[in-house]
Amino acid sequence: MSQLRLARLAVPRVALAAVDELATSAGAALWADLAGDPDPVPLELTLPPALDATALSEGITAVLEAFGLPPVELTLEDLPEKDWLEEVHRSLPALNAGRFYVYGSHVSDPPPAEAIPLQVEAALAFGSGHHESTQACLEALSDLAESHLVGRVLDMGCGSGILAIAAAKLWPCRVLAADIHAESVLVARENAGLNGVAGEVTVIESDGYQAPAIAEAAPYDLILANILAKPLIAFAPALAAHLAPGGLAVLAGLMVQEGEAVREAHKAAGLALQQVRDIGAWRCLVLKRPSAE
Repeated sequence: MSQLRLARLAVPRVALAAVDELATSAGAALWADLAGDPDPVPLELTLPPALDATALSEGITAVLEAFGLPPVELTLEDLPEKDWLEEVHRSLPALNAGRFYVYGSHVSDPPPAEAIPLQVEAALAFGSGHHESTQACLEALSDLAESHLVGRVLDMGCGSGILAIAAAKLWPCRVLAADIHAESVLVARENAGLNGVAGEVTVIESDGYQAPAIAEAAPYDLILANILAKPLIAFAPALAAHLAPGGLAVLAGLMVQEGEAVREAHKAAGLALQQVRDIGAWRCLVLKRPSAE
C-alpha cells in the first residue's frame, strides 16, 4: 500500500492550461474549481507516491514565470493510504472517443466490435485519451475520416503518440510524430509498437518544426497539434508552410477563451476555420488550407 498526497494551489487563469498539462503529464490527477469563473483558479492535485512534489512545484513556477507571473504557494497534505496503481486504474477506465475505444492494460473487457482499439497506459495521464483536449481530437479525427483521405500526417508535440496512432489506424497513411522531450519520443515509439503501427508511425525529437526530417516529409495532408495556445500561435506560419494545399489541421490544448486568438493566428497564415469542438473548458479547432492560392 502507498500513500497519496494532495496539493492545493491557485493558478491565474491565463496559465491554467499550461499548468494542467505539466501536472497531468507528470502523473498527477487534477481538479479545477471553475464555478463562478474565478481568477486565479483553485486547483487540487492528487500526487502518487513516486511523484517528486518539489520538482512539480519548480515546474509550475517555471510555467508561471514564462507567463510573467509570480510563483504560487503549493501546500501538501497526506491522504489515507491506498494502492496507487489500483487508484489510477479506477480513475482511468476505458472510454469511447469518436470511433475509438481507449484503454489501458488493466482493462479486461474486450473492445466493442465496431470500435478501433487504442491501448495507452494509465500512467500517461495527459496523453491517455482521458483529457478532454485529447478526446476532442479523437472525435474530430473520427469525423474527418468519414469524408477525407490523407496520405501524409504530422503529429506536432505528439506526447504519448495517441493521435499519431489514431491517424495510422484511420487511414492508409505515413505518420511523422515529433516531440521536444526525449522521454515522450521513447514512449510514443513504444505505444506505436503496442498498437501494431510501428511501421506506419515514425517518431523523432524536434523543437517545433526545426528537425530536417519534418521539412523532408512535407507537405502534409493533415497536421495534428494538441499542445498549448501560445506555441500554437507561434507555430501558425510554420504549420501553414508545411501543410499541403487542401490540407487539414487539428489543433487542441487550448481553452475555450483562447480559441479566437489561435484562430486569428492561423487565419493570418492563410487557413480557414472548418469546425469548432468544445469539451468542457477545452476547445479543438479544425482548419483547412485552401486548395488553390
